[in-house]
Amino acid sequence: MKKTIQKYIFSIASLIVFFGVLACSADKETPQNLTINALTVNKNAIEANSTETTTDITIQTDVTAWLMNSTSSSWIKFSQAGGTSGSTTVKITVLENTANSARTGTIKLTSGQAEPVEITVSQKAVVPAKIEYPSYNTSPLAADASGMSSTAVQLAAKIKLGWNIGNTMEATGGETAWGNPKITKQLIDLVKANGFNAIRIPCSWNQYLANAKTAELKAEWLNRVKEVVQYCVDNDMYVLVNVHWDGGWLENNVTEAKKEENNAKQKAFWEQIATTLRGFDEHLLFASANEPNVEDATQMAVLNSYHQTFIDAVRSTGGKNAYRILVVQGPSTDIEKTNKLMLTLPTDKVANRLMAEVHFYTPYQFCLMDKDADWGKMFYYWGSGFHSTTDVSRNATWGEEADLDKLFKSMKTQFVDKGIPVLLGEFGAIRRTTLTGADLILHLASRAYFLKYVVKQSKANGILPFYWDAGNTGNNGSAIFDRSNNTVFDTQALNAMIEGLQ
Repeated sequence: MKKTIQKYIFSIASLIVFFGVLACSADKETPQNLTINALTVNKNAIEANSTETTTDITIQTDVTAWLMNSTSSSWIKFSQAGGTSGSTTVKITVLENTANSARTGTIKLTSGQAEPVEITVSQKAVVPAKIEYPSYNTSPLAADASGMSSTAVQLAAKIKLGWNIGNTMEATGGETAWGNPKITKQLIDLVKANGFNAIRIPCSWNQYLANAKTAELKAEWLNRVKEVVQYCVDNDMYVLVNVHWDGGWLENNVTEAKKEENNAKQKAFWEQIATTLRGFDEHLLFASANEPNVEDATQMAVLNSYHQTFIDAVRSTGGKNAYRILVVQGPSTDIEKTNKLMLTLPTDKVANRLMAEVHFYTPYQFCLMDKDADWGKMFYYWGSGFHSTTDVSRNATWGEEADLDKLFKSMKTQFVDKGIPVLLGEFGAIRRTTLTGADLILHLASRAYFLKYVVKQSKANGILPFYWDAGNTGNNGSAIFDRSNNTVFDTQALNAMIEGLQ
């Protein structure tokens, strides 16, 4: 009886297990769970031109609901952001791309009942209209070597000390707009009489367009520059004419995006400048730019293209320009950047007629800084033997003699020793005349020492120094001459530079 009962219980248990397994198997094979919901589109990629484009996308699905979103909602728009089962047509609008680079984005369809679907969107960059100006090389002359016999090295040996007519011919709004009087022959005579034999004329051109569409320069401005050059040449002075900051059209746009446009303008400007000034002998030099902002090798390649355009444009006008000494600027005219990035110069079809240009305002905290910043304080005192014992927080902590020696030597090694003279197109240090008493006396003595040291080391390294004079005789000014009455204003600084030549 006991065995019979155990047998019976075992049979019931077996049946329970059997029907349990059967139930589980049946549950796994429920038709509802075997249905795979679909979410499909007829296009998985959209390729658009730079102009605004609309494309129809058809969505087929049996899900209850779906949503659409984009990772680039600022320029990818769609007619509806969601829908239900069935067939739905959505208009995808890709807005106009006004940038100079292509862009990509993604549209994503999602539903809790199906796998997400992605649509890639790619759009081409805007293709700028090709900028072409008429040629201004309308009267090229045969090459004329008369009065042009010096190579760059030979001419460099003739330049002793240079002076900038700063904040004048480059002033936005006109020659006198930044507070300096119109340049006269008397001013140039004064400069020559006080030891300078070269003048750099920073020039603006873009604000003197007669026709912006054709890049034609006003004849009266070209003739005014020619008049000032004549003042210099009449004094047997060497004179450098450049394209200065000029609103930043070149300086702030050393980029691939602006390369074609700027080369077109560079060519147009220099054809006109060179043709107008073509009659001057080797006393006149041309400089491609001023302080072109460059940070890397890619930008350096663009800058070299600007320099190449400059050289080609000047040479194409012929006459004495076929042999004129031309000056090309290092990246940002910064010595360290130039040493690192300016590894080659543009090509010139006439040999030994190029110079390189850098500027020097190091340390910035001593030379130009006029208020303290969170990263550093102004320096009032520079150089061995000129540090203050009472105002110690204003002593220079870097950029003194050893640093200057190293920087100037790098230019000698990189260029001068290879037959390429280096023009120090700008250098200087502001006068901090709000100081008083012993502090002011020490500051001015320190500043004079700085100027003397720059000139001395320039001479030692074959570099041609041009002092930056913006005409301001007040606090934080740099004037050597008082242009209002054509007199020497800063005898201390002037004598220091002359001593540096000894």
